[in-house]
Amino acid sequence: MNPENQVLTVSAIAREMNCSKAQIYKAINGLVTGVSPLPAIRLGRRRLVRRATLEEWKRANERVLSGAMIDPSVKNHA
Repeated sequence: MNPENQVLTVSAIAREMNCSKAQIYKAINGLVTGVSPLPAIRLGRRRLVRRATLEEWKRANERVLSGAMIDPSVKNHA
């Protein structure tokens, strides 16, 4: 199976994104401020997301959040 056609469960997405299933459901339902809704396939009560859709959604939201530029001359001294 083509990895882009792989279908992911909410649990699998939550593990990958290192967050709770509740947070993924909120993203699907458009309830996370500053983040576009995560498109999902509705199968009864289940929500499934194609791998390609998840990757596209992550890139789109990363671009939105990356509007601020970091000055390369500033060094981080942790």
